[in-house]
Amino acid sequence: MKKLLLFVIIVSALGVQAQIQKNNKSVLTIEKIMQDPDQWIGTLPERISWDDNSSNIYFNWNPGMDTLSSLYSYNLKSRKTEKVSLKEQQNLPGRFSDYNSDNTKKVAIKNGNLYLFNLKKGTEKQLTDWLKRISAPQFVLDDSHISFLLDQNFFLLNLESGVIKQVTNFSSGDERPERKSQGQDKWLEEQQMELFDVLKEREAMNNARERQREKEEIPEPLKIYLGKNRLRDASLSPTGKFVIYSTFEMPQGQKSTSVTHFVTESGYTEERDARAKVGSLQASSEMGIFDIENNKTVKIITDEIPGLKDLPEYLNDYPDKKPKDDAELKNRELSLFGPVWNPESDKAILVALSTDHKDRWILLLDPSTGKLDLLDRQHDEAWIGGPGIGSWGYSTGSIGWMPDGTSVWFQSEESGYSHLYTVNTETKAKKALTSGKYEVSEASISNDKKYFYFAANKVHPGVMHFYRMPVWGGELTQITSMEGNNEVTLSPDEKYLAIRYSYANKPWELYLQENKPGAEATQITQSTTDKFNAYPWRVPEFITFAAEDGAEVNARLYRPENAEKDGPAVVFVHGAGYLQNAHKWWSSYFHEFMFHNFLVDNGYTVLDIDYRGSAGYGRDWRTGIYRHMGGKDLSDHVDGAKMLVEKYNVSPERIGIYGGSYGGFITLMAMFTEPGVFAAGAGLRSVTDWAHYNHGYTANILNTPVEDSIAYRQSSPIYFAEGLEGALLMCHGMVDDNVQFQDIVRLSQRLIELGKENWELAVYPVEAHGFVEPSSWADEYKRIFKLFEENLK
Repeated sequence: MKKLLLFVIIVSALGVQAQIQKNNKSVLTIEKIMQDPDQWIGTLPERISWDDNSSNIYFNWNPGMDTLSSLYSYNLKSRKTEKVSLKEQQNLPGRFSDYNSDNTKKVAIKNGNLYLFNLKKGTEKQLTDWLKRISAPQFVLDDSHISFLLDQNFFLLNLESGVIKQVTNFSSGDERPERKSQGQDKWLEEQQMELFDVLKEREAMNNARERQREKEEIPEPLKIYLGKNRLRDASLSPTGKFVIYSTFEMPQGQKSTSVTHFVTESGYTEERDARAKVGSLQASSEMGIFDIENNKTVKIITDEIPGLKDLPEYLNDYPDKKPKDDAELKNRELSLFGPVWNPESDKAILVALSTDHKDRWILLLDPSTGKLDLLDRQHDEAWIGGPGIGSWGYSTGSIGWMPDGTSVWFQSEESGYSHLYTVNTETKAKKALTSGKYEVSEASISNDKKYFYFAANKVHPGVMHFYRMPVWGGELTQITSMEGNNEVTLSPDEKYLAIRYSYANKPWELYLQENKPGAEATQITQSTTDKFNAYPWRVPEFITFAAEDGAEVNARLYRPENAEKDGPAVVFVHGAGYLQNAHKWWSSYFHEFMFHNFLVDNGYTVLDIDYRGSAGYGRDWRTGIYRHMGGKDLSDHVDGAKMLVEKYNVSPERIGIYGGSYGGFITLMAMFTEPGVFAAGAGLRSVTDWAHYNHGYTANILNTPVEDSIAYRQSSPIYFAEGLEGALLMCHGMVDDNVQFQDIVRLSQRLIELGKENWELAVYPVEAHGFVEPSSWADEYKRIFKLFEENLK
């Protein structure tokens, strides 16, 4: 039956393709490919997880085309997939949980309260019953206690007695100084004590009673005043002697933007607060130590971290901003993350990140003194980043203690690619555990501490596999075998892999595989619809070409089978900048993938490039756009267009370009600064001026406008609008809270003042950055197709 079904699908696909070739017109329509993807493609499995006994896989899915996705489970024993009832979902523990050292018990939060699960017996016990919500539960003190946060304070629950103890005494606001008499009042008090014995006797008695109470009472934890800060996290040392806590403060006086909504239920326009702009005041954070035994705080000493006074190289372009001598040098600001406690002692690892994004320090902390000892410094004159390194998310990144208890593992781009390293905290000896022209991500150590598990694109930049490696380094064992992307969720007993897998023309499905190299992966879900499967979606050609500077650029190429001589072509620019799309798995740009098939059916060649700045290719590729967006990332597209002319029978006068967000930005730069290369371009939700984008993304790459105006001026399309020659279409959502509508309005005014006529702007009143409504998607891509038909054919 399966063979017959496969035969019918193949024959049907061949028939569709023959019809397309005969008519030179796609059987697809823009309305069809831009309709609700859940109804057209199917709802794909997401948020994969296991139960604690490694017997069920949970995932979000919607094969019945309900209004919303539901939680499903697959049972390994019965091999049945079933919808999880609402009652069963309510009894499942929340995402915030922790396991004891031998993985026999778990503490989790349900409905804001603590629950203890005995995984061997399959029982659960409610530990608290409060209206207030608990967070951050953890097993501590050799699994004898559970720590948690409540109302900005740190608590310990004794599992044997059930007693809950408050460990910290954080308080909002500032400490009020003790009121002391001064001047005339102080003189009068001293006179009274000098003249009257009864007052002296009463004071002595009160002091004696106070001393007696102090001896008899259990001392309260020291009150620590947080000022305007809020508690972010707190963590107890293995011996229970120290708490390391971190706080944050939102910036005072930060000027935020707002987004005007025009189509509202009330009929009135509504203003909604949105993000601040790059260079604005940012939230600040602090980290401190509470010494429980001595009831005191300990300051973490950061002044001695090496390199704090180093100046960034870009200041060479601004000699007036450089300090005149060393005496004027100041320590750069930094943020501390962690701690990662040694399991057996009061040693902790902290990660420090400079707020100018150019340094990452891995440090050993002695909590009794607050002193830091440098283990590793990662410096990048562009910005710190890469898989497992944590700069984008401002976190510790992937890091932990090795089985010997004296070494730490972490990730670094020291070799040019993100790899695993260890450093001994005593000898400072550092060792690379992996190496090569590939990137490691999602690393973790096995339950028995003998192996590392991680994902890597070792076989090909566009293929992700799951690997095992001896914990101290050695040969990598590839466990998955399906070409494409294998997103693995390992079962708690580490016997099975739940794999969310896809290929270039095959959307994500859920598979199950034994944790053995070469084991067969069994498909669990079938998500795509019959109407989607009826079309023979192409597998693009995965090619490379040489850029002008000799770099090898990866790309996807879509070609008509019988392409006309000197035919038309379209270059697609993916968004996000640091994102990969010329890979061998199902793209997050699935609308564009389908549109590219539609374009090929209509005679176009399509090129999709992983340009400079894209993910997956190491440090040099990642930082190739530093201080000049629209530099090498744009020249890669220009070189791609030349390659189409030279190798694939494309006319140099019939090439278009389009993309959204960062792709829209590149499209604008191409149309403004590369005359004659692209006859038409469509910029969607485009950044037009980086000085108006957000801080977290932009300051990494361009520093800030005040500090580095050169970078912003050479990277922003609005400064080059006078160069527009070809036909330009711009599309933008009016309630975009990411690349805000103001961006495209400012550029439109610039084009008007320059007297440019070969452009148009389409606005979408109810759409934010990522379009939602199928009608908006369809309207946008009809306009793009019309632009290409009128200007490239």
